[in-house]
Amino acid sequence: MPPHPPRRNLPDRSHSGSHFHIRISVASWEPALAKITRERADALYVHLIMSPYRARILDFTTRNRLPTFVSARLWAESGALLTYGPSQPDIFRRVTTYVDRVLRGAKPGELPIEQPTKFELVINLNELTT
Repeated sequence: MPPHPPRRNLPDRSHSGSHFHIRISVASWEPALAKITRERADALYVHLIMSPYRARILDFTTRNRLPTFVSARLWAESGALLTYGPSQPDIFRRVTTYVDRVLRGAKPGELPIEQPTKFELVINLNELTT
């Protein structure tokens, strides 16, 4: 069984209750934001790979009153409505056991791969009231 479910392409529809999926790069930034506005998105899910652009994305979503969902707590602290994902402090604590094992002579390729076991749900109450 693969570690992640296979990706599905979501249909590009603009009527209520549907989903549309936009893949953007820095070069196509402005057209993507224009499409989100034009299609009247109800919410925006942001992949963590976009973290370097957090301030710009949250400025856009705040101006357009667009609820934003991400998987890292830092985004909620910066203005996203909701985050749900693995606990970063827990992951960092667990990494230290791997470092310790490698420093004691274990071969990194022989160490088991662990999945996160602790998750955090953060709801930004300040954003709920605005």
